[in-house]
Amino acid sequence: MPLTWSRIARQLAACAMALGFAFPAAAADPALVEAARKEGTVVWYTSFVESQAARPLAAAFEKRYPGVRVQLVSGTATDLLTKLLAEARSGSIRADVHHGGSSVWPLNKAGVLLSYKPDEAKEFPEGLKDPNGLWTADALYFLVPAINTETVPEAQAPHSFQDLLDPKWQGKIAWTTQMTQGGAPGFIGTVLQNMGEQAGMAYLRKLAAQHIVNVPANQRVVLDQVIGGEYPIALSTFINHSSISQRDGAPVKALTLDPVTETLDTLMLLKGPHPNAGKLFIEFSLSQEGQAVFSKAGYIPARPGVPAEPASLKPDAGHFRALILSPDMVEANMAHWIAVYNELFK
Repeated sequence: MPLTWSRIARQLAACAMALGFAFPAAAADPALVEAARKEGTVVWYTSFVESQAARPLAAAFEKRYPGVRVQLVSGTATDLLTKLLAEARSGSIRADVHHGGSSVWPLNKAGVLLSYKPDEAKEFPEGLKDPNGLWTADALYFLVPAINTETVPEAQAPHSFQDLLDPKWQGKIAWTTQMTQGGAPGFIGTVLQNMGEQAGMAYLRKLAAQHIVNVPANQRVVLDQVIGGEYPIALSTFINHSSISQRDGAPVKALTLDPVTETLDTLMLLKGPHPNAGKLFIEFSLSQEGQAVFSKAGYIPARPGVPAEPASLKPDAGHFRALILSPDMVEANMAHWIAVYNELFK
């Protein structure tokens, strides 16, 4: 394969991450920096783990741009969306920046998003940014099955979606009941998008005959139950969670069945009180420097050329194919995917 400047840039970025080098500082527009400093604060509503990702990113931003303070408002994605919609109804949005793939369209319908096309987003492919500037992906999520390696020998592990239909797995596969693109609806959506409606529904009916165990908890809890030996297999778990647990010695392995479900964490500018500080925070979050913070925090950075830790968590380095469930696709199809879940799996 011939070397291109983009390939060279990706390779240099990977080497920099591996050797612990810092990426070059984000070259933000001086006028934007000055306007942000006059505002003095950016209010960020975030569902990232506060100690793991939110505070490190805020600290890196404040170090890069002295005079602009990050005010964190942490909570679950659902609670923060509810808070923002209530603020929209009252006509007073307090946040400048928010993120989350499932929040885009409710917030857009509520009229609280500002269109903004970050300069840093020029480095992102079309599938990772909205053409109208409503959002840009800042982190990627890959949803995969995971096995307990003590109860599922390598030779017996499923290697395809069809392998999940083996009668030996009946009643032994678990998944979260969360009705999100990262839960059962997202798995259903991936099957239908990849196989087509008719073949996909036929497959899902066969999968339902396996009596998938519905666990009323999030993906991490389901994965922990697999690690603890309650179930041999979990569906729709985050690939980086398995990587972290495996690194800590847990008997777990992620299975990158073809295709892997990919969802996006999307960064949005809101109609808040500090629009320039919000824009500057978005630029920093999407820059090589900001994206490296995500990587070190155990998240998967969306920016091309910034590797995950380990690099194999991304499709190119991990040699797997991913099917993106974009916010537009989720908005158009989520009701149908949930209806299929209610019909076949509830």
